Amino acid sequence: APPRATLPGFNPPPATPGTTASGPVRAQPARMPFYVATRGTTTIYVLGTLHVGDPADYPPTQPFRAPILGALVASPTLALELSPDELLVSQDDVSKYGICRRDCLPGLLPDPLWRKLAFRLRGNPAALDEIKKMRPWLASLVVETYDSLSAGLQTEYGTEAQLQNVYIRTRGKIVGLETLPQQMRAFTGLTLAQQREMLAQDLVQTPEQNVDDVKTLHRLWRVGDADAIAAWQAAKSETLARDKRISDQIDNRIVYERNRRFVSRMLLIAAPNKPVFVAIGALHLGGRKGVLQLLRQHGFAVDAG
Repeated sequence: APPRATLPGFNPPPATPGTTASGPVRAQPARMPFYVATRGTTTIYVLGTLHVGDPADYPPTQPFRAPILGALVASPTLALELSPDELLVSQDDVSKYGICRRDCLPGLLPDPLWRKLAFRLRGNPAALDEIKKMRPWLASLVVETYDSLSAGLQTEYGTEAQLQNVYIRTRGKIVGLETLPQQMRAFTGLTLAQQREMLAQDLVQTPEQNVDDVKTLHRLWRVGDADAIAAWQAAKSETLARDKRISDQIDNRIVYERNRRFVSRMLLIAAPNKPVFVAIGALHLGGRKGVLQLLRQHGFAVDAG
């Protein structure tokens, strides 16, 4: 996703056949960050996803590399951030907790920040009218989603959707690593200062620079190195942070606390000789507070797959 999770339930225009964000359709699938964590006879496969994508990432004849397809077949359980059932109703909770009955956003933001946002959306009056009714955390996710769409990426080509298309043939079960209320609280529990910082970071750069960042993240994801992605994101955060202390608080709440929750749930699901295939946002994997390092701290050997 964009730096943070793509807005649940946000549906962009359908893909146009034959068009991609990264040129001609390739015969080879994206490499993607894919790792095998083992401890004794317990195996956890970990795939870093993007919640948006390009049709060229998933060639129809082979949407994933052979080791990823093999791991899917070998795993009786596929674990996503949210279960498919909860993802279906996620838009209801987004509306319930992120949208006001009146135009609340202008009053929740400092005037310079509101004017900057209004200027950003000046060419899209319908979007400006809609965003006026959003709380700052949701407005931030919407701005990031617009940037992803402007980069030519589409939610229907997000990794999770493509994985489920393949995995459904195995007749295994699909579970969530967190509940919808847990995921929503990561955002609704942000203070107003934190929400303002989150939105302000989205408006530091020009739309063109944000689009370039989306394309860079997509390129790094295709290469498949989780630590390189984490290092790039850390450097980007340093540049965009308006208030470093508050920015760190946001990262802790919507990334690192969730990483710990993800790993705790993985350890509950994993069992000897019953591999689990885990697919979560690529930005959760690398770095010293990432999921891969947390698995190492729990005694797993982690190798690139």
